[in-house]
Amino acid sequence: MKKIFLTRRIYPEAMELLEKNAKIEVWSADMPITEAQLIEKVAQVEGLISMLSNPITEKVLQSGAAHSLRVVSQMAVGYDNIAVEQATKLGIAVGNTPGVLTETTADLAWALLMAAARRVVEGHTEVHRGIWRSWGPDVLCGTDVYGATLGIIGFGRIGQAVAARAAGFHMKVLYTQRHRDLAAEERTQAQYMTLDELLRQADFVTLHAYLSAETRGMIGKEQLAHMKPGAILINTARGAMIDQAALYEALSAGHLAAAALDVTDPEPIPQNSPLLELPQVIITPHIGSASTQTRRRMSVMTAENVLAGVAREKLPYCVNPEVYAQRK
Repeated sequence: MKKIFLTRRIYPEAMELLEKNAKIEVWSADMPITEAQLIEKVAQVEGLISMLSNPITEKVLQSGAAHSLRVVSQMAVGYDNIAVEQATKLGIAVGNTPGVLTETTADLAWALLMAAARRVVEGHTEVHRGIWRSWGPDVLCGTDVYGATLGIIGFGRIGQAVAARAAGFHMKVLYTQRHRDLAAEERTQAQYMTLDELLRQADFVTLHAYLSAETRGMIGKEQLAHMKPGAILINTARGAMIDQAALYEALSAGHLAAAALDVTDPEPIPQNSPLLELPQVIITPHIGSASTQTRRRMSVMTAENVLAGVAREKLPYCVNPEVYAQRK
């Protein structure tokens, strides 16, 4: 019977599917598995189920390939934690869970945008601290969302889903990405712009691009300076896209009104990060896909990928399909 190692337990229906078809081992310690421990585990199995928080390095893959590892199935859409090029060279298929979390992540991006705009977390915190300021014209005043301009960086499925939500608030929607998408523009009435143009015009800027060499650090000191005074920045993509030191400067200087981040660099964010000192910054622990329905479906897709891989079949959701041509 094929062996599969999981770095975290997933939803019961997926576990049942796995247990019917393979011998399963789950990492059960409170602390995340280390690289050294993972190197040891992959040498004993045909399949690995990983999370976005697990660095699947070249060393890990080489250890697996030296024995019988056939597949790495990740419970996430993103896979920048996996050395995919090395996996392909070693003949290891890599799977992910595309499409399933589009609306869920767009929901969270919208929730963060609304919360930052209307200073919801600041008000909540004051109440819990026993602070209830007398009504005044400027007390906890935020900014209107209705009729404002939204700039979307990365106009794939999630970016377009956010644009659909913006339509209900009669927002002007701008977008930028490497290539213009005329079909998406027609569907969403969004307007294509360069990054600098978008930053200068948008009241809210939200990131939905993939992390790559091109997008890493794409929002730095210069880009933040180009943003409108009083603008709000939202990030549910990847923390490494933003220079957090530059973001702190822009916020503490009052140039930006607020920021709402579901992702940071690194994760978890260090407790001594100056961003945690700013009341106008909302930080959530990478929960973009965290709805029960979405995580359940992700679990099943992850199980389907790994079981296909250990059975030497093509993965239904494969990141590196070129691995199959290489195997021939």
